[in-house]
Amino acid sequence: MTVFRCFAGVVLLALGASAAQAQEANPELVGELMAFHGSKAIVSAMTTHCYETTGLDPAYHSAYDNWYLRNIGFLDLADRVVARLGGGNAGAQQAAETYGGEQIMSAYNQAGDKDSFCRGFLEQVDTGALDIDKQLPGPLKQAQAIAAE
Repeated sequence: MTVFRCFAGVVLLALGASAAQAQEANPELVGELMAFHGSKAIVSAMTTHCYETTGLDPAYHSAYDNWYLRNIGFLDLADRVVARLGGGNAGAQQAAETYGGEQIMSAYNQAGDKDSFCRGFLEQVDTGALDIDKQLPGPLKQAQAIAAE
């Protein structure tokens, strides 16, 4: 799933920051941090969709709950750093979430075997392969460094 890697550029467009804000905020990093929320949307959308289409298998709900517990600190960190940088706007997080949801549903719709797609997705969530620290380690390290200043 390389969907995560596409967020930063699209989110930057959605930020709509002025030139003055861009110099102050580090828009590239802000976009990458908004991608954390896109990651959440991907996991949420697909675990919900697969739960509903695979006979209400509770493993999908558990997988999302566990993903969220492993990643909530990263999401909070991203929000704090974006605020500290003075970046983002009211719609940036929503744009990242919408984009993430659209991308994963597009991938699902293109899959030949929907059940296999869901099982593979569940495995990736359960093993932590889709955790923010695995998918976006560079922006996470930058955010941690800024928060530690």
